[in-house]
Amino acid sequence: MNDTKRTTTIQQMIRQPLPPMLVDRLRQGLGDRFTESMAVRAHHGRDESAYPDMPPQAVVMAQSRDDVVLTVKTCSDFGVPVIPYGVGSSLEGHVLAVQGGIALDVSRMDQILAVHTEDLTATVQPGVTREALNAHLRETGLFFPIDPGANASIGGMASTRASGTNAVRYGTMRDNVLSLEVVTSQGEVLRTSSRARKSSAGYDLTGLFVGSEGTLGVITEVTVRLYPQPEAVSAAVCHFPTVDQAVASVIEIIQMGIPIARVELMDTQAVRATNLYSKLGLRETPLLLFEFHGSEAGVQEQAQTVQDITRSHEGMGFEWAHRPEDRSRLWTARHHAYFAGLQLRPGCRASTTDVCVPISRLAECVAKTNALLETVPFPTTIVGHVGDGNFHVLMMLDPDDPAEWALSEEVNSKIVGIALDADGTCTGEHGVGLHKRQFLMREHGQEAVAMMRSLKQALDPGNIMNPGKILPDHGSSII
Repeated sequence: MNDTKRTTTIQQMIRQPLPPMLVDRLRQGLGDRFTESMAVRAHHGRDESAYPDMPPQAVVMAQSRDDVVLTVKTCSDFGVPVIPYGVGSSLEGHVLAVQGGIALDVSRMDQILAVHTEDLTATVQPGVTREALNAHLRETGLFFPIDPGANASIGGMASTRASGTNAVRYGTMRDNVLSLEVVTSQGEVLRTSSRARKSSAGYDLTGLFVGSEGTLGVITEVTVRLYPQPEAVSAAVCHFPTVDQAVASVIEIIQMGIPIARVELMDTQAVRATNLYSKLGLRETPLLLFEFHGSEAGVQEQAQTVQDITRSHEGMGFEWAHRPEDRSRLWTARHHAYFAGLQLRPGCRASTTDVCVPISRLAECVAKTNALLETVPFPTTIVGHVGDGNFHVLMMLDPDDPAEWALSEEVNSKIVGIALDADGTCTGEHGVGLHKRQFLMREHGQEAVAMMRSLKQALDPGNIMNPGKILPDHGSSII
């Protein structure tokens, strides 16, 4: 379905007003935290994806768990969809109101509830951002390592099973969430686990809700692992003649077991865009951006070994960034690669995709993807957390050209096909949202998808929790 037809369908779906009794109940219970303002609805009807705006019918600005419970119970009574909303930085349409309903914004639930330094854990409300948490932890000697780039909320990161630049060393949100407090689709409150580092007691409910993208319940508290701040940190940039040589270096580094903290790939177009956007002077060739954590001696040893490996693959210009301000400048520029890419085509709208493959198949998959992108008429970039086999493609599209959108979707499908053929996954960290639903059957198989549907039906029998995401609704014409 093209953008115009999709938008028309959505507008028809949300044209019916909310039930007056629902509105009255929420107004009485929430006051001005419930709003039907068009400006607020518009803000909550768009994320960083290339989909057209899909505003909810109303927005609740929750300030407490009780606000969440009231909203979800009321919506459950009337069969109205609830779309949990953090900061709106998702890339696959996770927060779009495809069936209307109420956006439940938890960004005001931004309290850090407890930091247990002896246990290396912190418990936070879902609206706390990763930057706010790390600022709070600065004097404790601890930090929270999951870094997806955007200043995402912890609740949103748990919902999408986010990872980012540090995942090769510290893992993803799946590995770093110990426990959750969740409000179910019936408005009941449950805690998925204790703060213990491990448990064999029953089903892994924490793992079930991490990555569920708001389709099973609303996260109202998150307990995460913390880590000691490393004694020494150093970053370096290394340039390569080709993307293939850069990726070959990464494979050798990982296979040798070097405990590198970060290793990021940027192709020539991504470097060019970053130079323009962040006012850097990087050599415009494919590059790897490294970071090393550990003791002074350990960091030096890691760096020397990595430098030797990159030289064997014609790596050149190994440039160091030892000072915190220099490292910050480099990583800020890398995190802004999405917005930098937009500068390659002013006025464009970006469509993104990410895949993840076994490290042994990474070079092959990146090479095939690179060859595919050379055939398209619009600008593209490749960046990636290649230390764990995850890479991203950004396509800059004319928002008024349906043919470009259609072509970008063909490209997305082919890139996913390349990854699945290599025993990879259709998304390493962006999540499914709207954009990747069509690939779940091929990746997981009919039996696994049927079990996912059964879980959704059991936990959300009214299908009010972020409907239309992850699993396609039967008979849905949205995608």
